[in-house]
Amino acid sequence: MSTPHWRPLFIIIIIFFFFFLLKLLSAVSILPKPRFPCELPHHSSYPFCNTSLSIAARAHSLVSLLTLQEKIEQLTNNASAIPRLGIPAFEWWSESLHGLATNGPGVTFDGVVSSATSFPQVLLTAASFNRTLWFRIGSAIAVEARAMYNVGQAGLTFWAPNVNIFRDPRWGRGQETPGEDPMVVSAYAVEFVKGFQGGESRFGDGIGDVFGEKRVLEDDDGVGGSHDLMLSACCKHLTAYDLDKWASFTRYNFNAVITDQDFEDTYQPPFRSCVQQGKASCLMCSYNEVNGVPACARKDLLDIARDKWGFKGYITSDCDAVATVFDYQHYAKDPEDAVADVLKAGTDINCGTYLYRHTLSAIKQGKVQEEDVDRALLNLFSVQLRLRLFEGDPVKGKYGRLGPQDVCTLENKKLALEAARQGIVLLKNDKNFLPLKKVAVSSLAVIGPLANNASKLEGGYTGIPCSSKSLVDGFQEFIKNTYYATGCLNVSCDSDAGFHEAIRIAKYADFVVVVLGIDLSQETEDHDRVSLLLPGKQMALVSSVAAASKKPVILVLTGGGPLDVSFAEKDPRIAGILWIGYPGEAGGQALTEIIFGDVNPGGRLPMTWYPESFTNVPMTDMRMRADPSHGYPGRTYRFYTGSKVYSFGQGLSYSNYTYKFFSVPNKLTLSGSFKKNIPNQVGDGPDYVNMDELISCDSLRFFVQISVMNVGDMDGGHIVMLFSRSPKVIQGAPEKQLIGFNSVHTISNRSTTTSIQVDPCMHLSFANEKGQRVLPLGHHILTLGDLEHSVSVVI
Repeated sequence: MSTPHWRPLFIIIIIFFFFFLLKLLSAVSILPKPRFPCELPHHSSYPFCNTSLSIAARAHSLVSLLTLQEKIEQLTNNASAIPRLGIPAFEWWSESLHGLATNGPGVTFDGVVSSATSFPQVLLTAASFNRTLWFRIGSAIAVEARAMYNVGQAGLTFWAPNVNIFRDPRWGRGQETPGEDPMVVSAYAVEFVKGFQGGESRFGDGIGDVFGEKRVLEDDDGVGGSHDLMLSACCKHLTAYDLDKWASFTRYNFNAVITDQDFEDTYQPPFRSCVQQGKASCLMCSYNEVNGVPACARKDLLDIARDKWGFKGYITSDCDAVATVFDYQHYAKDPEDAVADVLKAGTDINCGTYLYRHTLSAIKQGKVQEEDVDRALLNLFSVQLRLRLFEGDPVKGKYGRLGPQDVCTLENKKLALEAARQGIVLLKNDKNFLPLKKVAVSSLAVIGPLANNASKLEGGYTGIPCSSKSLVDGFQEFIKNTYYATGCLNVSCDSDAGFHEAIRIAKYADFVVVVLGIDLSQETEDHDRVSLLLPGKQMALVSSVAAASKKPVILVLTGGGPLDVSFAEKDPRIAGILWIGYPGEAGGQALTEIIFGDVNPGGRLPMTWYPESFTNVPMTDMRMRADPSHGYPGRTYRFYTGSKVYSFGQGLSYSNYTYKFFSVPNKLTLSGSFKKNIPNQVGDGPDYVNMDELISCDSLRFFVQISVMNVGDMDGGHIVMLFSRSPKVIQGAPEKQLIGFNSVHTISNRSTTTSIQVDPCMHLSFANEKGQRVLPLGHHILTLGDLEHSVSVVI
């Protein structure tokens, strides 16, 4: 049979196509998968790689190059790669609450870096009331995070700090916060964010730039805001999120009903400060509804951040919070409506896949426009650009020299130790029982299920510590003959089976330390407490041990939530009580140093400790102010009218301190400060002025000069706390409120001077029932310990 005339030509074409394909594959192999955006030589010529252009121009250029599907694939925390533009995948979710944590997928410890410095949980760090310390911790965590990013073990965008108010003592995540006072929480937010993002603290340089140069955020009027970011911090959870799981309520279906008054002077200040002073580049909207609308769908709430506070950054949902808008809260009638609700409200990215899965359908149904997606992407890419992600090889960049050698450094370990030292609070010290003298202690009994388990003392959102030691380890380094018994098998302490051994060593030892309290089995994310008492048979254990001991015992309390330990406070067989929270990797050493007098304790409680009767108050009642007519006692030291176990700001020292005011005004005159001649009138005369009636508050600021005398034989850190009581001319005035604080180092039997700036418009004011800040006229009483001074505010 003869061969068709077309077959040779067909064979030639096939051969040609085969060689063409080989050449193409060869060419592709020359272009490796991009490791970072704007990689030379093939992906560096795009306008978004041009550093001479503004952040806004580069972000707009990048968005304009994307297809709709590529845009949608960026709306999840695990943003997809865009290979044709040389852009690799990007993970937005990393965690760094008090050190690099394993909670988010962005951080891993299975590479060349196997651990990172674990600082005390935030609540204990807040007990130091030391702004410089807060800044230094933020800066130290940032250095370790950037170092881990350089070796592929961390991201650049971290979802910390948690700046919600610790409103209810049962809240499982209160440990993550800086406490119950809006001023303290605001100050912590500012210092941590500045340190973490590479800014400067006005209270001290902290660790400073790792290259010996100042790290200053440069202003940019474009969509990007401040240009240079070492890392991105995220203040969460906006807003009024402080219930996880209580009774039939969960964070996914809870509607937080907030008055305008509480919204203005309690719930919002930390987020406002985080944005305005801290310059945070991220906000996270919370799961819960706020007055009937899911937080991530509250356009007015998110608009306040951008339009009134000047927020320049991205807004992320809490994980799967977009899904809850439909699945749990039933606010939206279908997934597409939920997508439309959050995108049009101003949420930019969804932690999870909900936007990824439903945005295209929402666009096809006309519920979302592509412009809504573009707006979100401009915010997202602007933050990445500020992180210098689109400037080529990061190893050749400003922070490229950071690596494994910058993680778990001696300096950071010392900082973790110092934070634990400054945060531990001495609550009881009968007859100066503490400190113990090492030469007088030949044997020591340490009792409690948490005393010999270092990992239980890290708290939530933690990673792998550098060199964690248990409390028992710490005591054994001081006292060779240290004996240990669990007493309870675990923190729940459902059985007294271990009491016998605990009582036996308590009878034998010279001194006894009992370590009890709570851990993450009792309080954590998605788990609130129902009782404020010590769990199970813990109370019986400490009482039994105290009865058996030759000398009064020392009770050490762990955990973040307040505990009703009234029995121990009243029991003379319990001479000392210390709260150590979750002290981090250096907690064992810090506690031992304090008990044996190497360190003078100075921490103060950042939250009120309530009696067990407070559990009769519904956790769902968000009101801060007391309502005596309905038996509602209010919340936090500012408004609570009931009995207390320990007060906000309480904390003892091995020294006593006395104060003197030596420079403070007696009168403030508002004349000439008004936009109009006649201020707001109430009754027969003015009782207060609205803040918006004043032209400026700058001229009203003053400094309170204070002398602090250490009347004792030990040097030590001391926290100066200045409170005010305002005239009761407006309903809902606080019982008192903190208006300034400083941490000072004092020398034995010497005086130290310090000063606190008071801004009357901020510190002496509060919100009225309409949510408007007002400044009461009349006598404001400044209190400093037992010392009082009256400042009269007049027109």
